[in-house]
Amino acid sequence: MRVDEFDFDLPEELIALRPARPRRAAKMLVASAATDEITVFEDLPRHLKRGDLIVFNDTKVIPARLTGRRIRAQSEVAMEATLLKRLGPDRWSALAKPGKRLRPGDALDFNGLRATLAAKDEGGLVEIAFAEKGALLDAAIARVGAPPLPPYIAARRAADAEDVADYQTIFAERPGAVAAPTASLHFEPEVMAALEAAGVATARLTLHVGAGTFLPVKAEEAADHHMHAEWGEITPEAATMINAARRAGGRIIAAGTTALRLLESAAEPDGRIAPWRGETDIFILPGHRFLAVDGLITNFHLPRSTLFMLVSAFMGTARMRALYTQAIAARMRFYSYGDASLLWRPLTRDCIPA
Repeated sequence: MRVDEFDFDLPEELIALRPARPRRAAKMLVASAATDEITVFEDLPRHLKRGDLIVFNDTKVIPARLTGRRIRAQSEVAMEATLLKRLGPDRWSALAKPGKRLRPGDALDFNGLRATLAAKDEGGLVEIAFAEKGALLDAAIARVGAPPLPPYIAARRAADAEDVADYQTIFAERPGAVAAPTASLHFEPEVMAALEAAGVATARLTLHVGAGTFLPVKAEEAADHHMHAEWGEITPEAATMINAARRAGGRIIAAGTTALRLLESAAEPDGRIAPWRGETDIFILPGHRFLAVDGLITNFHLPRSTLFMLVSAFMGTARMRALYTQAIAARMRFYSYGDASLLWRPLTRDCIPA
């Protein structure tokens, strides 16, 4: 299928530059196969039932955006790097700009954190070898780094102190992401307490979200796009909780596309979730047979993006386009700091037999 099948017009003023205050006051579009309504996010418990289970991603965003200088002979040039994936105690792969001017062996200085450009590939990725390693490197990155805001926000304003808290979920425990699992940004303690009172269970998994989630799809055919691999884990305890909820008749709701992608990566043919630890580059397009998830909580995504392709696979492309048209008409806010949707898959599976 062609990428332009997932294009749509989005007014620029609907791109959210800050989250709703409070977060749970964001709007929420609730949609099933044929019905929909617009409400507020704190209404979420009303749309769930006792025994349902929400799966959250507990990854923690690191301050992955580093600004500094490339130092060569007598010249210095301002540059920045967005860390993508740890390769070793002192090494990270990164996106760097201006990348064309960088050469292996260049000395780099990120506000006192010194490094060397170890390698550069044809795709624009670089490998950075830092002078510090291990926990000392982690502390240095925390000291000099900044929140890696998505490009569509960073192009309109600089990151600031508010983003340190705003671009982190209340579930964040395991450092390693360079992008937030943004559907979970809407959850606050008040919402969690209401879900518990309603008998809705929760489980956690980890998927360290990479900057590849923001990369544009340049291929004309969607299937020709290459997804960057991301590291994830579903513990045996989490898999047991999810499978038990399914057997008892509960619905499994993924809090975000990252949670959904890892659940679908770990699902057995009969829908059971197996423990998982490793990397996944699963690319979900229309035609995908969903095995693990009945509902999806997610934000509103970019035109032509892999995430809009995913929700189109979940709901049907025509249905998803109609929902986005409705959301735009209702002036709902888009992208990472925007409003939310609760999507119910049109065809739900039977419960896993005991």
